[in-house]
Amino acid sequence: MRQAELYSPAIGASGNVVVYGHYGRPVLAFPAEGGSAWDWDHQGMVHAVGSLLEAGRCKLYCVDAFDSGDRGRYESWVIDQVAAFIHDDLGGPQDILTTGISMGAFHAANFVLRRADLFPAAICMSGNYELGITGEVSSLHGDHLDWIRSRASFLLVCGQGMWEDTTGALESTRHLAWLLGEKGIRHELDLWGHDVPHDWPSWRAQIAHHLPRFC
Repeated sequence: MRQAELYSPAIGASGNVVVYGHYGRPVLAFPAEGGSAWDWDHQGMVHAVGSLLEAGRCKLYCVDAFDSGDRGRYESWVIDQVAAFIHDDLGGPQDILTTGISMGAFHAANFVLRRADLFPAAICMSGNYELGITGEVSSLHGDHLDWIRSRASFLLVCGQGMWEDTTGALESTRHLAWLLGEKGIRHELDLWGHDVPHDWPSWRAQIAHHLPRFC
């Protein structure tokens, strides 16, 4: 594990990136709302994919959240500073897989829609996508839609247990999956059981189950 602080001119402050693993496919991981770059480690998510990291199948880059600030500035930091840091760390540009939980799932999906040239695929767990993503998907058309169809893919994962309904995650996940299907964009919807809540144990199981398919 190593940590780097990347200064963002757009934000006017530095954000943290914590790196796990030695080599393999780059995976950019977003925390829940207001979370830090260490949350994935502290909550057992890094341990859940430890065998992939040890085998060199993936390299995990966990970042801070800046959800209280301007979303455009956060997007600038991730695109201009974080993606460049990852490419430099790997010795050249590589496709970056995004993933996140709760609000982090929103960011994971958003960056694929914004910059599928950098981030062509996302694993999104228990996200609520109604604050911009569903509207953006609805408005896709023409050449840009064709490009997204050719480049992007989404894995939308959500439990059906406690808090997945009250947070809006379950309904929103279903809605986004329907919209992606209407637009012909590659996606998969994976709904877990009614005993699977909106909580870290669920996300540990989900990332351990799904990430091996991508690395």
